[in-house]
Amino acid sequence: MSVPNSLTEESDPFCMSAEDAAALLFDAPWSRFAVIGDSLSAGTGDASPGYTDLGWADRVAEILRRVRPDLRYLNVAVVGAKTPEVLEQQIERMLEFAPDLLHVPCGANDIVRRSPDYAEIERSLRRVYDIAAQVGAQLMSFTLGKAYVVPVFPDWDERVHTMNAITRRLASEYGAIVVDMWDHPVNARADLLSADQIHFSTSGQAVMATEIVKQLAYVLGRLTRA
Repeated sequence: MSVPNSLTEESDPFCMSAEDAAALLFDAPWSRFAVIGDSLSAGTGDASPGYTDLGWADRVAEILRRVRPDLRYLNVAVVGAKTPEVLEQQIERMLEFAPDLLHVPCGANDIVRRSPDYAEIERSLRRVYDIAAQVGAQLMSFTLGKAYVVPVFPDWDERVHTMNAITRRLASEYGAIVVDMWDHPVNARADLLSADQIHFSTSGQAVMATEIVKQLAYVLGRLTRA
């Protein structure tokens, strides 16, 4: 589905208002939300006309704060970080924070190299999940979308497919939420990416936040039924 560029956040069919999102999460138990990872985890992206200039993580934090005014939020994601660097530089701060809701990275920078070692990438990312699971937090991540392109690698789609498969596999093993952006119709938008042609602009960040809220609401539904 191709969406015209004249949309605003209020008219975007893939976005949810902050009020509606908060209503879905009205009984959310999470009061300590943390994000580790890279620029995609941080929500880096150029501003889009008609959209609030916030990344997905800051948006989710704002929504959770509407239902949990006592929410504490920590985002230690670093632009360019690979998974080993997340382990070396971010994990300790995350453990000290002791989140009950935690976003873990999807290894985007790990595949930006001449010859990715997928077995090693999975081992490193599994280590992140192992440590994260120790804090007892609800874990969440997302897959890379089709629009995310690094043109210097002719096998880029294959790399993304492989990395997404690793993300889905680990998430399934550790009970993590996965927001699957690979086939999301937002990928068809001509203005989805920032000027660097890598990061979602804030229109995409808004869509990502909405999808995360939907997944969190689904988890809440399961908890209620349990």
